[in-house]
Amino acid sequence: MRSAAVPYVIAGVFALCVPLLGIYPVFMMELLCFAMFACAYNLLLGFGGMLSFGHAAFFGSAAYATAWLATARGWGSVPAIAAGVAVSALVGLMVGILAIRRRGIYFAMITLAMAQLIYFVYLEAPFTGGENGLQAVPRGSLFGVLPLKSDVVMYYLVLAAFLLQFVFIQRVVHSPFGQVLKAIRENESRAVSLGYEVNRYRLLAFVLSATIAGLAGSLKALVLGFVTLSDVQQATSGEVILMTLLGGTGTFFGPVIGAAVVVTLQQYLSDIVGGWVTVIIGAVFIACVLAFRRGIIGELAALLRPRP
Repeated sequence: MRSAAVPYVIAGVFALCVPLLGIYPVFMMELLCFAMFACAYNLLLGFGGMLSFGHAAFFGSAAYATAWLATARGWGSVPAIAAGVAVSALVGLMVGILAIRRRGIYFAMITLAMAQLIYFVYLEAPFTGGENGLQAVPRGSLFGVLPLKSDVVMYYLVLAAFLLQFVFIQRVVHSPFGQVLKAIRENESRAVSLGYEVNRYRLLAFVLSATIAGLAGSLKALVLGFVTLSDVQQATSGEVILMTLLGGTGTFFGPVIGAAVVVTLQQYLSDIVGGWVTVIIGAVFIACVLAFRRGIIGELAALLRPRP
């Protein structure tokens, strides 16, 4: 048990010391936002067994809601973030009600279709800025005390939000609800025969995942100061699937590693190779699928597991 906690302690100490290490805070904040997004998706896919092709709809909906309320309505940072999370939960509930009764590829196609519908809403709606998006989103302050304009203060806010959602997901997975959810993933027919209302569990997991994805989107809007259509595009949904699979589905730390790999490659290789960074990320993904079918963390866990 103690050895299993070592990676978490090391990661925690590193995260707390980032401002002292000279690492660009905005890059780390973006990484944490996408790691949070990947953790939310892993709750749905890794522990719930539901493959969604449209999770960017929740990520982007919260980002647009937070950005619009902060810029057009002058809301404070905390109320704008809370409203963005509420919007993503509501959108998740509406999409989930439609999709949750289907299984497999049919479920995935419904989420894809709904995400495309939401994308065109944000493209045409007058308050979203169309292809220009929303710019100059103010960070404001935290409860009127701490100025979020400071990258260091904003970083610790994002870090605190990430840690809270990380612990929350662990508690959910280890709770009776999480155990039933995993049972449904493994053998849905048996769960039904035991008297569980499968669709209710699936819908709740879907809404929880959408809500956490919305928190990531709201924070990203404040961190970068803008929101564009790329936040709701299908490519963003594909990226979060890539992050989750690359790190390892059904693991807690896997999506974080997957997000770190993808965001780091995008950040530091795009200036060198340009558009070829997408090809490189794809090649990395193919290599991991062929060599590490359980993902990076999944394979490491299998190697370190004691053998009888």
